[in-house]
This record gives sequence, structure tokens and C-alpha cells, in this order.
Amino acid sequence: MGSCSTLSSLPVSAAIPVSLASQVRTHRRRIAPQAGHALEILGHAIEYLSDEFAHAGGSLSAHNAQVEAVQLLMAVNREIYFACPEIPSMGERWRGMLRKAASSS
Repeated sequence: MGSCSTLSSLPVSAAIPVSLASQVRTHRRRIAPQAGHALEILGHAIEYLSDEFAHAGGSLSAHNAQVEAVQLLMAVNREIYFACPEIPSMGERWRGMLRKAASSS
């Protein structure tokens, strides 16, 4: 489990990629300032490595170190993002209030 100073309090395991298939809903997320800063840094690093790779004209093979580095950074980026709590939709909030009102009657 590698971390740097900006991510030190966020538990991130980059070795286990987050399955996108399990993330069906697309809710907005409440991103804390520290998580937002980490996502920003990771985004810049991913963009930089991708630009360098494209500029160098590298081949897209599974064993290319630059491709592996980008995939690792993208996995960490997804893990941090999906660790942020979802914001319930307006419909979910209304249903929750209606259920609460019905149960208290």
C-alpha cells in the first residue's frame, strides 16, 4: 500500500482495482477537500504520463511501464472517487421523507 503525503490519511490500495460493474448508479458525490486535492494531483499525473506516452509514440502493450503506471494511477483515482459518499437524488430524499412521515402516522 503506497502513499504520499497528500494521500497519507486516505486508505488506498492501488493493487486492487475498483470494479466499475458494481458501480451501477451515477450519483453525485460529496468530495472532501483532501480527496479533491488528491483527485486533482492524480488527474494531472495521468494527463502528464498520457501526453508523454503519446508524444513518444509508444506501443499499447500490457507490459509497457508507462501504460501500467497510468492504469495504476487511474485505479487509485477511481478508488478515491468511489470512496466519497454519494449525495442522494431529490427523488430519494422525497421518498425517504414520505416513508418517514408514513411510519410516524
